[in-house]
Amino acid sequence: MAKLGFIGLGVMGSQMVNRLLSKGHTVTGYNRTRAKAQWLVEKGMQWADSPRAVASAADFTFAMVANSAAIAAITEGPDGMLAGLSAGKIFIDMSTVSPTVSRALATKVREKSADMVDSPVSGSVITLQEGKLSVMVGGRPETFDKIKPLLLDIGPKVTHVGDNGLALSMKIAINLSLAVQMLAFSEGVLLAEKSGIARETAVDVLTHSAVASPMIQYRGPFVLQQPEEAWFDVNMMQKDMVLAMDMGRQLDVPLPTTAVSNEILTAARGMGWTKYDFACMFDVLAAMSGVTTPVTAGGKKK
Repeated sequence: MAKLGFIGLGVMGSQMVNRLLSKGHTVTGYNRTRAKAQWLVEKGMQWADSPRAVASAADFTFAMVANSAAIAAITEGPDGMLAGLSAGKIFIDMSTVSPTVSRALATKVREKSADMVDSPVSGSVITLQEGKLSVMVGGRPETFDKIKPLLLDIGPKVTHVGDNGLALSMKIAINLSLAVQMLAFSEGVLLAEKSGIARETAVDVLTHSAVASPMIQYRGPFVLQQPEEAWFDVNMMQKDMVLAMDMGRQLDVPLPTTAVSNEILTAARGMGWTKYDFACMFDVLAAMSGVTTPVTAGGKKK
């Protein structure tokens, strides 16, 4: 069993820690808001007062935070994760950020005689809880070999995709499709509904049809009722869409459906729905179609 650290105990990070604890690992954790992590402390997670303290206590430190600014906040300064690293330790960053930002951080980590991989995941809270999460890794092959058993305790599919930053490129390539699929699904539901088919029936048929990817199966019912807590909110989804479009410009890859989907997310933000799950793309399109939803009727998730 390993001495692990985990920084960022949000919706996904906390569930990962729960799985790691269940596998018998020692986990030291840190989150900006301690109250959100109390249930993990009660399950045996050791609390640390700073990212530096986490890295000092652990041989392998995981992080999962919202964006590049959050990565800087947890790694830099006297209480940052970098200050707690020493020779031989490994930093496993599961955040979805720019590959360029990640590579620059890997250089700083190696200056401490430690090593770093980018290791984003593909899946949702439900996927994670069901033990079906897919994990991608970018970094040195020898470091991948050391951390693979730990990652297999989080999800059953662990793939080394190449050098540092390339797992993030793969993750961004995956995530752009989430919003694109959600928009196409929403179009289908609304076309059926305005034809006279009950929304519930349209959702049921579509989520059991040839178009029903795992994401549509999990998230399709959100057009009927938003979850109490967003699995992946509008701001987080749009952050990934912008990363994808930036990569597209850099690599000369046109991303037309990504751009259109991003505009629907911008509309959701304009409507004040930033903290809703990005499935509220349906509600944006419904409003444009003159169709009422629970969200447009009263802004309620339930």
